[in-house]
Amino acid sequence: MLSLKNTSVCPFYAVKSNNSPPIIKMLGTVGAGFDCASQGEIEQVLSLGVTPNKIIYAHPCKQESHIRYAQAHGVQIMTFDSEEELVKISRCHDSAKLVLRLGVDDSKALLRLSGKFGAKLGSCQHLLQRAQNLDLEVIGVSFHVGCGCTDSKAYRQAISDAHCVFNIGEELGFKMTLLDIGGGFPGQNDFKLTFEEIAADINKALEEFFPPSCGVSVIAEPGRYYVTSAVTLAANVIAKKVIMEELSPFNGDQLTVTSRTCDRTNCRTANRTMMYYLNDGVYGSISFLLHDPAQSTVSPYPHRKPKPDEPVYPCVIWGPTCDSVDVVVKNTFLPELQVGDWLLIDNMGAYTHCISTTFNGFRKTPIYYVMSRDTMHWIQLSCTHSLIKPC
Repeated sequence: MLSLKNTSVCPFYAVKSNNSPPIIKMLGTVGAGFDCASQGEIEQVLSLGVTPNKIIYAHPCKQESHIRYAQAHGVQIMTFDSEEELVKISRCHDSAKLVLRLGVDDSKALLRLSGKFGAKLGSCQHLLQRAQNLDLEVIGVSFHVGCGCTDSKAYRQAISDAHCVFNIGEELGFKMTLLDIGGGFPGQNDFKLTFEEIAADINKALEEFFPPSCGVSVIAEPGRYYVTSAVTLAANVIAKKVIMEELSPFNGDQLTVTSRTCDRTNCRTANRTMMYYLNDGVYGSISFLLHDPAQSTVSPYPHRKPKPDEPVYPCVIWGPTCDSVDVVVKNTFLPELQVGDWLLIDNMGAYTHCISTTFNGFRKTPIYYVMSRDTMHWIQLSCTHSLIKPC
């Protein structure tokens, strides 16, 4: 949580980032809420014991059947960013508690979202008036500064803009009680902007525009922040080629692998290039390499510990499918591997398995869940003695 004097920012986990049931159950156990984007996500979260009041239906452009499902199952809070969405909601769920999704400056994000979602600040008064005419209840504002935000000042400007919308809503007679600051928080330690830096700027902005005395509840929608570093992919080497000469450059954007001489003793690799083929790739768990600039590289490393004097070789690492786009790493150096060896890839918890495919008939990689005894003991103790303060 982001601590702010007498209040805190309550997390509503973005289910889309990793919908594994044990993760949802764990976060629900420790008091998190959930950001759901569809009927399917709402169904899953409810089936795992989460109550409807711990869900925000945070998709601004929803199917009518999904809105009706939310209404039938007690999910009240949902977002909108257009007049057309308000009309749908008035037809399907006229008792909903609405949150206006505000389009904000996401130019400092690696993956921008405001081109698709979010109302411009200048159109918010009209949208709020339309909600009023439809006799709908608006309770707050949400925004998202984009995935992989590289400038924490983006949150401050977004919070300031949200404050303006709050003022408009209150002037129109709405009781504005909820601010949703979205996601964009990093999930790995080597990201160029730390969570602590983001939290510091958010807390300053909240204290200025939404102090504890104003009575506004603040939530966020972290996804990557919780799950990125929680998962390691183990990929098996299913095939191998040894190229006994330096690979020639391909045309266009194809691969170019250069050899090098290792600094270690007897570690010359100039005329030997390795091609490894894994049982997972960009049509599977590593699909983010094709579409997610917020996580555009991976660094596989051997499961076994290399010997101190073991030579390394230039190599290309491929996925298992027949498509030449299915390349995991274009140019890296590793000790020589054999068929059956394992490579590990860290930070594989967000937007990986949940969006993998079965292209070419390859099955999705199975998931195995582990937890340390200390963590399990802490969770059991917290639940038994109510050590976790619910949002």
